[in-house]
Amino acid sequence: MPSPRQIREAVVQFLYCADLEGGANPAALREPFWDFVSESDLRKLLIATFRAIHHLASGREDRLVEFQQRANAATPHLAGNPAAEKLPPILNRISRLESDWSQAFDHLEHLPKDDDDASVASKFAPALQRLFRIDRDLAAARADFIDQAGLLPALRGQLEPVTASIRRLQRISDRLRMVEEPEKFPEQGDLAKLRDSKSELASLRQTTDSWVDAVLAHKDAIDNKLGAVIENYAPARIDPVDRAILRLATHELLNTTTPPKVVINEAIELAKRFGTTDSKRFVNGILDKIAGLTSATASDGAA
Repeated sequence: MPSPRQIREAVVQFLYCADLEGGANPAALREPFWDFVSESDLRKLLIATFRAIHHLASGREDRLVEFQQRANAATPHLAGNPAAEKLPPILNRISRLESDWSQAFDHLEHLPKDDDDASVASKFAPALQRLFRIDRDLAAARADFIDQAGLLPALRGQLEPVTASIRRLQRISDRLRMVEEPEKFPEQGDLAKLRDSKSELASLRQTTDSWVDAVLAHKDAIDNKLGAVIENYAPARIDPVDRAILRLATHELLNTTTPPKVVINEAIELAKRFGTTDSKRFVNGILDKIAGLTSATASDGAA
């Protein structure tokens, strides 16, 4: 799971990019923002996914040769048999898709894996999706053939060899489904790394988006509180990075149960990483005042 520090960093980056004053519409910004922020993690996930597929594909070529030989042997028994007229087109479709699968896999194998994060992600993501799409079509065609062959008991002896080869190839596809959606197969220990990586990326995005939405929903109240401690406050007069950090931290001070000391310390760390040389002192001073005001208000309410 992502740490609170990772979430805060992502929130500040988003608020900075959106700028909230005449910047990009936050809803429209989310997809390109996450494409950019998650490039490095996405690259690692895509490469790990390819490596898992590469492992699964070991021995596939031998199974494919066997299938083609058996399909050729079965074809004469189907020709001219009215009861089996549906099978040759399905068998031809399987053969075409198996060829497409091999080409898609070969394309993946030859993609450069040591380019920059953005380049690898932009090339591997669609290539993997193409392979998964072909594989799903293959699985449907194989199931169709097996179902239709089951309706022809008189040809069972002639069709069983090619049917067995189809089932052997389908076992690779069954494992491929697990690689594509490892979160649906928690019992598969060998997919734990893929599962955890996908889960962490999804969790970081979901939590960050939720925090951003909360800051946006309370922006007026946040700015009012900042205006109470900053002389002649106007959002445009504050450095965009400092403004994003202050808004996030002020939201936490006003609307969460996170201890003020933790909020301020985290904001200082964000200022060190993203801000200017003056940001740390500026952010610390403003948040100390807001925490004091918040504490005094809470005490007055309790009294």
